[in-house]
Amino acid sequence: MFEAFLIILKRDLLLAMRRKSDITSTLFFFVVVVSLFPLAIGPELDILRQIAPGIVWVAALLASMLALDHMFSGDFQDGSLEQLALTPQPLSILVLAKIVAHWLITGLPLVIVAPVLGLQYDLSADAIGILVVSLFIGTPVLSLIGAIGAALTLGLRGAGVLVSLLVLPLTIPVLIFGAGAVEASISGLGAQGHLSMLGAIFVLSLLLSPLAVSVSLKVSIE
Repeated sequence: MFEAFLIILKRDLLLAMRRKSDITSTLFFFVVVVSLFPLAIGPELDILRQIAPGIVWVAALLASMLALDHMFSGDFQDGSLEQLALTPQPLSILVLAKIVAHWLITGLPLVIVAPVLGLQYDLSADAIGILVVSLFIGTPVLSLIGAIGAALTLGLRGAGVLVSLLVLPLTIPVLIFGAGAVEASISGLGAQGHLSMLGAIFVLSLLLSPLAVSVSLKVSIE
């Protein structure tokens, strides 16, 4: 089972390396959106510190959704998805491997560049640290929830718009606790409560999302 997980993970990462547009477009979108606000607002440091958590988190959400429709569409078009469904391995494990690959391609680069972008908003070292931790916990949740939307809209016209309509309402708690953790750090309050809630959402999503995605994929294939 673990070997099958690694095979699918390695396969999706290799395919992503051949199609680097998903990585570059996601990262470029995130950097541009976050960088535009300091340029528009100007050197008002107090205002920049106040709006930084929300802007970074909303930009991360929108950036992670750019490649959601590619998560299963390629395998669906070439028939690989049907073969995965027929393997003796649990489909939920194989789906989890694809979700992890999606996060490594689209989510992890956002976490890596977040400290540099946080400097534009005059965030302290502690606030930047909390920002990185919250993104490291929260961006996998965005991929897990996004996978459900991608599976439900697989093969439909205008899937990108439908995925957005399905996923955005479900990600509101992630945005609230992710941005709230950074705001609490900026205000001098403890961010442990927000991070704990974010971690609980991650665990819940990790347990339920692969099962929901596998059921949705079987329906789409049939």
